[in-house]
Amino acid sequence: MNAPARDTAAPGRLAELRPLLSELMDLKRIRTPDHPDGLAAHGFRRAWAALASGMDPRIVALQETARAVAAVRLGGLDRDVLQRAGLSPQEAMRVLGRGLHAVAGPLDPGLRERLAVALTQTPEEACHAPPPEFVERLVRQPRAGATFPGRPRIIVSPQEGHADHCYAVAVGAVLVAPCFGASPALPFVAGLSHHLFNAALPDAGYGGEALLGDLLEPVMKQLTEKALATLPERLAGVVRQALALTGNVDSAEARAFNAADALDRVLELEAHARAAGFTLRQAMEDLELIHPGPLQAFGNDVLRETKVWP
Repeated sequence: MNAPARDTAAPGRLAELRPLLSELMDLKRIRTPDHPDGLAAHGFRRAWAALASGMDPRIVALQETARAVAAVRLGGLDRDVLQRAGLSPQEAMRVLGRGLHAVAGPLDPGLRERLAVALTQTPEEACHAPPPEFVERLVRQPRAGATFPGRPRIIVSPQEGHADHCYAVAVGAVLVAPCFGASPALPFVAGLSHHLFNAALPDAGYGGEALLGDLLEPVMKQLTEKALATLPERLAGVVRQALALTGNVDSAEARAFNAADALDRVLELEAHARAAGFTLRQAMEDLELIHPGPLQAFGNDVLRETKVWP
């Protein structure tokens, strides 16, 4: 098929999603005692465990995306933490719903409603099978950084893992799917699985892989098949369908996946650039680091007296 016209991507609608997609990068670096590898890595484990237990990929895609969108504002305040802190299940769900709706304004209205419903139907992790063996290897496998043949690589710290990238792409694919008229399930699974070969193959990036030349594709295919062989037959079939979306833009679902992949790769580096350019003025004026409340005036007086901030 011919490549789609440029306006197929509904550029205006994608632009509206950019702030939320940018904030999803934070889930790679928000860590808690329960999830020291970060919320994205935890979501990656949880999604694969759900799929391996036989859950419908359509349900997993919506539930994981709902959790991720809520976590953009709530961070590690998930349902389990809130209930351990003393909230009832109903109170915890209300808080999660507030987190979702706090950032869900730019989403397609139909998707927004489906995510709100999915958030209330998230099952306990205890019913899930263990994640497939390759999952932990992808959590531990760092991304290569920005590379290009013949040029030095750029590595930014902290490095993201492949699980971080794959989870962000999976969730991002669900969020952009309505822009392309795509169903979200296969793009979500493609996001989770498009780096299966890196469970065994350390990431050398574009610059390193170019040196493999025509040997690269057979190696990637062989290692992907090795990972697929560890999955239940039905799930392996779904993953194969999803992986058919990679490397082309011949369908709405392929465009949703590849858009999310491209966005994550660039927005990840934008997040590092934004952090490197952060100033005290942003903290004090945009974020009101001395927060509104009964102590704000006193705190600001202390800063003026010590000449920390005007």
